[in-house]
Amino acid sequence: MDTQEFKDAAKASIDHIVDYYENITDHSVVSQVEPGYLRQLLPTTCPEESESWATIRRDIDTQIVPGLTHWQSPNFFAFFPCPASYPSILGELYSAAFTGACFNWICSPAVTELETIVLDWLCRLLGLPATYLSTGPTRGGGVIQGTASEAVLTAMVAARDKYLSETLPTPPAASQGNGDEDEDDQEYEDLLMRKRSKLVALGSSACHSSTKKAAKILGVRYLAVPTSSASGFAMTGDALRGTLELCRRKGLEPFFLTAALGTTDTCAVDDMGAIAEVLADNVVPTRRKGEIWVHVDAAYAGAALITPEAREAVGAHHTRHFYSFNTNMHKWFLTNFDASCLWVADRRWLEAAMSSELHVYRNAYSDGGLVTDYRNWQIPLGRRFRSLKVWFVLRNYGARGLREYVRRGVRMGETFAGWLKEAGSGNMFEILTGPVFALTVFRVAGADETQANARTRRLHEEVNATGRIWVTSTVLEGKFAIRFMTANRLTEESHVRDAFELILKTAERIIQEI
Repeated sequence: MDTQEFKDAAKASIDHIVDYYENITDHSVVSQVEPGYLRQLLPTTCPEESESWATIRRDIDTQIVPGLTHWQSPNFFAFFPCPASYPSILGELYSAAFTGACFNWICSPAVTELETIVLDWLCRLLGLPATYLSTGPTRGGGVIQGTASEAVLTAMVAARDKYLSETLPTPPAASQGNGDEDEDDQEYEDLLMRKRSKLVALGSSACHSSTKKAAKILGVRYLAVPTSSASGFAMTGDALRGTLELCRRKGLEPFFLTAALGTTDTCAVDDMGAIAEVLADNVVPTRRKGEIWVHVDAAYAGAALITPEAREAVGAHHTRHFYSFNTNMHKWFLTNFDASCLWVADRRWLEAAMSSELHVYRNAYSDGGLVTDYRNWQIPLGRRFRSLKVWFVLRNYGARGLREYVRRGVRMGETFAGWLKEAGSGNMFEILTGPVFALTVFRVAGADETQANARTRRLHEEVNATGRIWVTSTVLEGKFAIRFMTANRLTEESHVRDAFELILKTAERIIQEI
């Protein structure tokens, strides 16, 4: 493909993408293909000779699009949103054009410096504490990871190494071949392994699986703090206190805690104030050696902190007591996947845990401590120019535009919940949680749990089978429920109304049958 062919193909592709968005409701929300469909359509080997772009583009329509589930559809009410926007897509285009590994400042100064700046913008925009700013009082700062799971794992690595360095004696000096020193090294290694075997990471029973997965990767234990409907499935101070006592009785040493600001099932928010109080032993928290590293996972709902009312509702000011915080731009902030923002209150622990040195990485700016090298803030070495699309979105929408977008999703969620409450004289549906952060969790009412579960499961299956909408399910204390999310960029109240009418009519028929 030469320059002119690229220009022609790029212009045609932009038109193609716009046409896809403008006609996205023509597609079934969920792909209707069967597993293995694509292998039957594609050859077993790549072509020997070059194929024209026209041929490749045609195959996008005939072979790829049928296998897509359309996350951008206004009728996508499942999971959490993953909304793209035109400025974000343009940012991705430029990022692809400027591609490079960009692991050090010198690899592309703009890549590093723009990331630092936009994360400071976001920190202020969300009302996060000054400790998370790159220019803040504690040498904190932000970095863009791929996903929240990466952010949690990265924070947990730093937390583990911090805890071990603060609770173990200073390791012996590097061995010079002396037998006594070798023995000291072995004794210290044994001590380190015994200590690691006692480490435990904590998270609520409702938090995302990423914390448990990170613990598994690091080879440490994981323990869930129990939650229940009585607390709205949020972690309470009493539950945390009980779990810490259980750890003490078992001889375990908690070093990391995920506090959820918006759980996956219900968007529950853990009691941030109570967590801070319990971990501080009822005194003003200070940075103490061996204390638990609290990480706030706000992967989806963190975007809502752009509004003052959300910050007040969740007690966001308590995050000043915690070591790290993450939220995904690619969930509720109009930035295409992937872009997960992680902030730390003290970068030295992250850099100490993640740094790896080879001579080839060295340069005068890094050696002089004059720059940030983000390779030392993440698990991979190389990194993408993700901040460019974030910069485009923040500038093109502005704080006011993003604030209104978030509030619009919340309003539609409240409207949907209101319709549920009115249906069947208020007796047809039961709202289990919400509406909160544009998410409502509900089920069909029944004479008993068995009937309610059967009706709701059938409703879930049948509305999804139509292809007109897509919703996901969850189970809360044995109750099968449907999650309905209204935060997609293209979703309007008319789409929510149509979805409700489909749910209502289907439920009315099912109630007659079950």
